[in-house]
Amino acid sequence: MTFETKEEVFEKIMDMEKPACPHCSAVMSIWEVPPINIGDGLGWGTPYLFMCVNDECPLYTRGWDSMMENYAQRASYRCINFPGTDQFELIPVFSPLGGKGQVIDDETMAAEEALKQNIKRGFSILADCYVNQDSVTVLNLLTDSSEPVRVRLKAAEMIGDIGELEAIDPLRSLKFGNQRLQEAVSAAISKIHERFFTRECPFCAEIIKRRATLCKHCSREVAGQ
Repeated sequence: MTFETKEEVFEKIMDMEKPACPHCSAVMSIWEVPPINIGDGLGWGTPYLFMCVNDECPLYTRGWDSMMENYAQRASYRCINFPGTDQFELIPVFSPLGGKGQVIDDETMAAEEALKQNIKRGFSILADCYVNQDSVTVLNLLTDSSEPVRVRLKAAEMIGDIGELEAIDPLRSLKFGNQRLQEAVSAAISKIHERFFTRECPFCAEIIKRRATLCKHCSREVAGQ
């Protein structure tokens, strides 16, 4: 079974046509499901839903009286939709701001779209680098903190495939705040060594042949090290 990341789900939802609320016909907004489960405690099964945040929606305006009469609760309802389906449900809200804190606004949408385009651009550059065996540009993308993490992870993977021995020292000196990226760089260094049948001297850290018994740089015995 293939599991989608939250980012992949969001990209799909961004490409969908937003549904209209069946109660007021207003275009619904993308709503990020809060980390604390609601209702039966089992969660919604998706990180994003569509929600009607129209304060003039009849469902919402009448819901206050209905909830008070039936449950003695100062609350109302907003309509939600499961993306890609015709399934509409109700979610309780306990203030006029209820649910609005998780709405993905236009500014956030624009930022996510820009990120999506930057990822596509980065992957396109990396594809050209692989064809042209351009490890220098790959290394530049990897070390550029302004690049999306997905691009840098792909660059780390690629430098292991096409990088030369000269890339090992710069890679060793890199420190990343992202653990996955740091692990990907370590894996790339190991892959470069595998391709060239080399390793690093445990005493002076210079690159030597994997089968070497004496380091040609520091003359220390490295057999079995």
